[in-house]
Amino acid sequence: MREFDLKKELKQLPNRPGVYLMHDANDQIIYVGKAKILKNRVKQYFQTGIRRSSKIELMIGRIAWFEYIVVDSELEALVLENNLIKEHSPKYNTMLKDSKTYPYIKVTVGEDFPRVLLTREQKKDKARYFGPYALSGSISSMIELIRKLFRIRTCNRSLPKDIGKERPCLYHQIGQCDAPCNGEISKEDYRASVERVLKFLSRDYDDVLKMLKGKMLAASEKLEFEKAAEYRDLMARVEALHQEQKADDSVTEERDVIASASEGNNTVISVFFERNGRLVGREHHYLEQAEQQEPAAYLGEFLKQYYDGMPYIPKEISMETEPEDRELIEEWLTAKRGRAVHIRVPKIGGKEHLVALAKQNAQMVLRQDLEKITREEKRTRGAVTEIAELLGLTEIHRMESYDISNIGGFQSVGSMVVFHDGKPRKSEYRKFRIKSVNGPNDYASMEEVLTRRFLHGMEERKEQKESSFTRYPDLILMDGGRGQVHIAEEVIAKLGLDIPVAGMVKDDSHRTRGLYFKDAELPINTRGEGFALLTRIQDEVHRFAIEYHKSIRSKEQVHSSLDDIPGIGPKRRRELMRHFDSIDTLRKADADEIAALPGMNRKVADEIVKYLKEH
Repeated sequence: MREFDLKKELKQLPNRPGVYLMHDANDQIIYVGKAKILKNRVKQYFQTGIRRSSKIELMIGRIAWFEYIVVDSELEALVLENNLIKEHSPKYNTMLKDSKTYPYIKVTVGEDFPRVLLTREQKKDKARYFGPYALSGSISSMIELIRKLFRIRTCNRSLPKDIGKERPCLYHQIGQCDAPCNGEISKEDYRASVERVLKFLSRDYDDVLKMLKGKMLAASEKLEFEKAAEYRDLMARVEALHQEQKADDSVTEERDVIASASEGNNTVISVFFERNGRLVGREHHYLEQAEQQEPAAYLGEFLKQYYDGMPYIPKEISMETEPEDRELIEEWLTAKRGRAVHIRVPKIGGKEHLVALAKQNAQMVLRQDLEKITREEKRTRGAVTEIAELLGLTEIHRMESYDISNIGGFQSVGSMVVFHDGKPRKSEYRKFRIKSVNGPNDYASMEEVLTRRFLHGMEERKEQKESSFTRYPDLILMDGGRGQVHIAEEVIAKLGLDIPVAGMVKDDSHRTRGLYFKDAELPINTRGEGFALLTRIQDEVHRFAIEYHKSIRSKEQVHSSLDDIPGIGPKRRRELMRHFDSIDTLRKADADEIAALPGMNRKVADEIVKYLKEH
């Protein structure tokens, strides 16, 4: 943790709008907030005599240091706060649990021969993005239309490097790609087509309609009536898009209606969509709150997170309660939409009735799902709390478990699985090939895995990188008893870290019967949620290690068996290993299937089949 002088830092807070980030002792961001005046807002957290909820007091007790980012306006602070909350998912912020990702059309203009693709994330690259769109089906239809109109590629071939290496694909054969992969169009002409695509995606349809009409008339004059009909149909599709756009621009009755139902920290929010005076759809969303809040507070948080990812923003939002920061949120939504957006709280009439209906729906969904929510909470956070209480630890969020897999010492591998608040985080799992140990020595292998894992984390922390290795666990769970625990404790102590280690002790049936912790075996309630979670973690770390070991064994077997076949060098061996996951799968293949692979021919395929039959 960085050196931090709280009194000095509080005095240096500026009288400017901005965003502040609260960090705990492990350098994790636990809260992100915005402020009109940073000095006034941040100081409030450290003043005595202010009444706060128990959870906010707990959060303040965990703050080890803070940082802030100064911006020019409160609106900029709102946007930055929203982005940082989405990026870091701080524990004490209210989070929209089931926020959606909407699709975009991506034009890879940074490439020599750009492609048109569907994507669900905007990256900081040289591509141009259009959208987001409400439905991926509408994007697929748009990309198909672009292929027919402009003959732009959608493949992933690396051009110009791969020009001429393979024959053109089916899209070229049916007239929907100009085949730059085969050199059949110059880079300049292809770029001109891409510029027309960009203009089209910017909703400038006049040139396209003029071009299609010209081609349709020319085809008619040549009596090519099928071609003329194709151009006519394409014109109809472009005209439909044009009319859709004009309709969007002239909508008079468009609003979203938002209401909520809450019980404890569980909140459901209903959103009704009214377009052209008709109710056309609805959605339900769950909020995860660090503490029970008033509707004005959590509805304000919901609006910021929900509309940040929405492809369409209506001109009016009707709500049961005026949200916090209403005027600021209206300003932000107006800027996003490009036209005025109003947040209203109707009191009488049809609008008020629709808000009441949305609230009834939210209450119904909450009643139906509260049991499911409670059950999920018990098997995740509740189970973690049981384990923490058994071990006498104040709080556990992140748990890491490790296992070693080998057969007679062959290709020993280690696995690391991560559970956060009782749920697996598969994106943070890691694999290790054992490098320093020969033979079946699980203790030495585990020492290597743990040492590499935490040394890697320490290095990345120095470089201020963010990864699974830089996030340290609140508890390490070893798949074994005293021996495994002591190995882990020695590694942790040697590296100067302070992380508790427990071992999952097995009975004669190889099932967990208790936890080994601080040189004592602690019995566990085998009918409790904590025991069920430990079993899931144990099964998961085994599965992950065994699957990794199996994949390595298969590749090694294929590799060793192929070494002696005439005509098989490194390049062809890699291709076979990529296509066939084991030597048995390759043995079942016929010569035609093998010969069809890149870089193969019939002679080599016959040699492989012959060799595998004899061995």
